[in-house]
Amino acid sequence: MRRARGGGAPWERFGWVMAIVWLVFLIYPLITLINSPADFGWRLAGWIALVAFVIVYVAGFINGMSFGGGGLVEPPQPIQWAAFALLIVCAVVTIPAVGGSVLSFIPFIMSFASYGLTRAAHWVTLGVCVTAAAVYVFTAPDGMRYLSVLAIIVLLGVVNTVSTTLIIQSAQGEQLGLELATSEGREAVARDVHDLVGHSLTVVSLKAQLVRRLIDTDPERAKAELADIEALTTEAIAGVRATVAGVRGATLADQLRSCRDALRAAGVSLHIDGDITALSAAQSLTAAWILREATTNVLRHANATEVTVSIAPGRFAVTDNGSGFGGEQGNGIIGMKERAAMGAGQLEVFATSAGGTRVEVTW
Repeated sequence: MRRARGGGAPWERFGWVMAIVWLVFLIYPLITLINSPADFGWRLAGWIALVAFVIVYVAGFINGMSFGGGGLVEPPQPIQWAAFALLIVCAVVTIPAVGGSVLSFIPFIMSFASYGLTRAAHWVTLGVCVTAAAVYVFTAPDGMRYLSVLAIIVLLGVVNTVSTTLIIQSAQGEQLGLELATSEGREAVARDVHDLVGHSLTVVSLKAQLVRRLIDTDPERAKAELADIEALTTEAIAGVRATVAGVRGATLADQLRSCRDALRAAGVSLHIDGDITALSAAQSLTAAWILREATTNVLRHANATEVTVSIAPGRFAVTDNGSGFGGEQGNGIIGMKERAAMGAGQLEVFATSAGGTRVEVTW
């Protein structure tokens, strides 16, 4: 599934900016076109091809980076392949007017293949471009003039290979972290359900035994115990449903909406400071768990009127203006610390200077 426009890592949102910056190196074919001795028709075709090259190159990078990092972490869109072919055509069209300066287009074609297409396209384009440039430099009459361009092409090939490898590994690590966090989170929920049901069934069993003894001697008390059994089973079912629902909707955005509704029903306002895209996918999953537990604690113990959720790169916090934190390490706080540790984070709970409580996790 492709991410929405504007989301994802900074590379995906702003990688195209570097594509525009590097266009400064097209100054060489531009100068050659200005001074070209070729016929007017070829010079006109060269100008049109140069302008088209710039437009297609920039548009292709913007399109690829805006929808998941081009071909680095997502399959490239068909239009990316069409843009790549058009770039090659535009460069070839300029040859009669610019001659050997056409080599200046090669770094852009290589970069487009590296960052906007597949890994196979990167290697094929790298091999073809380096070979073609080397053949021209060492066989053409004026080839040695472009020896520095050949050096740039080879160096850029190395840089593209290293940088794209690092980006791909980072994306794979992010995905693995998300999968591990999801798996560990589900195991934590399984423990919660087990503890909840186990406790409730234990109490229900004891009360059922009591009812059996009282049903003949004290029917009224037996009815009261049966009412308690009914209440306990209803509460247990509701708890299991709420926990399972938390697994199904464990994204941070969903959890924020759920917590806002729960707090509003209790007369507590929720304020959000920051953007959820500041956290990675794995961090967001951990933050969703922390937010759910922190909201439960606020509703049960804090007597607060306001809650603020603060989101920043590598940091997530929930702060209330309630009665404050006395230092007790209950099951809720212990559970949050365990879940933060599962997500490679560290959780702290402390009283604020204003008297409330702050739950903060950092990565």
